[in-house]
Amino acid sequence: MQKTAPSRAGWAELSPTARQLLLARFLRAVAQGAMAVDFTLYLKARGWSAADAGLLLMAGGFAGAGFGLLVGLVSDRVGRRIFLLIYEAGLTLSTAAIVIHPAAWLLVVAATLFGFGRGANGASGPFAPAEQAWLAQAVPAPRRGAVFSLNAGMQFWGMGAGSLLAAVLPHLLPGARGASAYLPLFLLNLVVAGINFGQIWVLEEGPREEPAASRTPERERAEAAVTARENRALTLLVVVNLINSVGVGLVSPLLPYWFNVRFGVGPSAVGPVYALTFVLTGLSSLAVGRLSEQVGLVRAIVLPRILGVAFLALIPFMPSFGLAASLFVARSIVNRSSAGARQAFSVSLVRDRRRGFASSLNAISWSLAQAAGPAVGGWLIDMGSLVWPFLIAAAFQLAYVILFPTVMGRYAHPGRTQGLVAGSEPGRQREAD
Repeated sequence: MQKTAPSRAGWAELSPTARQLLLARFLRAVAQGAMAVDFTLYLKARGWSAADAGLLLMAGGFAGAGFGLLVGLVSDRVGRRIFLLIYEAGLTLSTAAIVIHPAAWLLVVAATLFGFGRGANGASGPFAPAEQAWLAQAVPAPRRGAVFSLNAGMQFWGMGAGSLLAAVLPHLLPGARGASAYLPLFLLNLVVAGINFGQIWVLEEGPREEPAASRTPERERAEAAVTARENRALTLLVVVNLINSVGVGLVSPLLPYWFNVRFGVGPSAVGPVYALTFVLTGLSSLAVGRLSEQVGLVRAIVLPRILGVAFLALIPFMPSFGLAASLFVARSIVNRSSAGARQAFSVSLVRDRRRGFASSLNAISWSLAQAAGPAVGGWLIDMGSLVWPFLIAAAFQLAYVILFPTVMGRYAHPGRTQGLVAGSEPGRQREAD
């Protein structure tokens, strides 16, 4: 099997569309990395409580889940490029409006539609299903595990660069204090959205897989059987992901706020920690991409997360910011590094003409429960509980570690990253790809 490495040769072997989508995601991750660190601190500077911030993050999660399902379904029929253009254009206009007139209602609308502060690792909000389906379409099936892991590595490096910028952005405007000091944060997002709109505008979307023109009874029965297997796999994936996303949403979006409350630190301290986390996680993602080709996607997803559960449960008991931050870095490295493998697994459960739908279900299963998490976590923090959000989150993520290989293992084979469902029958591999 030909492997995709983060080398100059490996990059050149990718199609122009795949390279451009990876670059767009990297730049988007830079902007989102800064937003992930500074947005809740910006809300705090505006006088928002942890519960209020959590409710806004929750609204963004629910909106992303709802729109994501629609985007996934429609993009399978009309194409994926148009949805990414809509996203970048909408993000450009809404961020420009906030820069000009930072009214609370405008901030709420923009944050809800585009998920400000949720740390989406460069994903295009509710339009991410179309983005993932387009990337899968542009990459040969045997290489998806490695390329999606490369994509994850680049998005984490982008988040790391953005996190470093988050440490300096609030200090760029001389004399600015309070919420007004965070204006450069929105300017950065505005510039990146404009650049990405231009990048995607010049791309052309290739032809998608279409159903066979001839419809015989035998073909109809075979099609129904394949679709039924795909649907069973997607349903189980949704259930398992919902369990994990509850744990992720309880603490992750509010961690900068928690660090501020627990240790009194701000962007200058939190930003470099996030930057180090994302840089190391990017390197770890490439290692997981190679691991997926050796042991299969399921094991590559599960094995690193076992340590992540233990690290997460220990974070709130650390007596200093340095120790808590170190555990946070270690937990993120082993937990987030499987992001590319998870994406490759989900898009490989179905054929090309249903990948937008599969990506949307995967995104929704993460977003719905995760969306409610910040509201619950923020309420617990406001009640003075700085430990229970972590323990509850660790319990849910432990359940995921146990359930994922048990439930989803039947749909994968070691060393294979394509056709996990439709390709399981002899003679069906071409249709699965």
